[in-house]
Amino acid sequence: MTLSLSSSTAKEKAKILAEALPYIQRFHNKTIVIKYGGNAMVEEDLKQGFARDVVLLKLVGMNPVIVHGGGPQIDQMLKRVGKEGVFIQGMRVTDAETMDVVEMVLGGLVNKEIVNLINRHGGRAVGLTGKDGAFIRAKKMLIQDKEKAGEWINIGQVGEIEQIDPSLIALLDTRDFIPVIAPIGVGEDGQSYNINADLVAGKLAEILKAEKLILLTNTSGVLDKNGNLLTGLTAKRVDELFADGTISGGMLPKIGSALDAVKNGVKSCHIIDGRVAHALLLEILTDEGVGTLIMGN
Repeated sequence: MTLSLSSSTAKEKAKILAEALPYIQRFHNKTIVIKYGGNAMVEEDLKQGFARDVVLLKLVGMNPVIVHGGGPQIDQMLKRVGKEGVFIQGMRVTDAETMDVVEMVLGGLVNKEIVNLINRHGGRAVGLTGKDGAFIRAKKMLIQDKEKAGEWINIGQVGEIEQIDPSLIALLDTRDFIPVIAPIGVGEDGQSYNINADLVAGKLAEILKAEKLILLTNTSGVLDKNGNLLTGLTAKRVDELFADGTISGGMLPKIGSALDAVKNGVKSCHIIDGRVAHALLLEILTDEGVGTLIMGN
């Protein structure tokens, strides 16, 4: 038989496929919570690749659960209505008008686009917000003023998670649906809350007893002060990086959620570069991986 591929190309492709087998076996029937954001959400080739990767993970027996962001899309819509996005300590200040935009963009436009992409590639995705079945209960978040000791900053309808009910996700899993979750919570009085997507992904990974939490970002992972990639980090080492200021700004909620997750039962967290095509498959199904690995101990 004559191969259409060269001998070296065929050997390399076979090696890659064979390399995936132990990972498929190891993670069969395991839950993997994926925070989907950054360039992977806005560049067409990366969007298509992400959807195919999620469908593949499902077809080989894993249970992907998607939590998505949508910051650039929210900013675009705010500009259209004459508002500017404002952030304090990595959190979006969310007044009532901004909350309306957040719900429209995250719960509607972005969520349904992701669902549609996954379904077009052969998956069975279902879009949710935390208000569906009230499965993400939230309360108002206040953040500590770093310049005025003992004072707190009101950032509007930004929520912190009080409780996540996993039964809705479990029900979808029994029918082989892929949940796609917009990070919007609901208070006891029915008030909507904008919740940082990294925090939702981390807490959901804990509640679902996930094997992995994967955070897609716009960087290659956690970098030291010289710009070098750090990986194989323990929870203790991450605490040290917080203390010395290596981790700051928008990475604070991301790494904070990863740290909480691995301290509370999630086997590992991976912070990977969503600008790399098929980063999800490279991280889960190959020996090398493509980002920063954080372990519980």
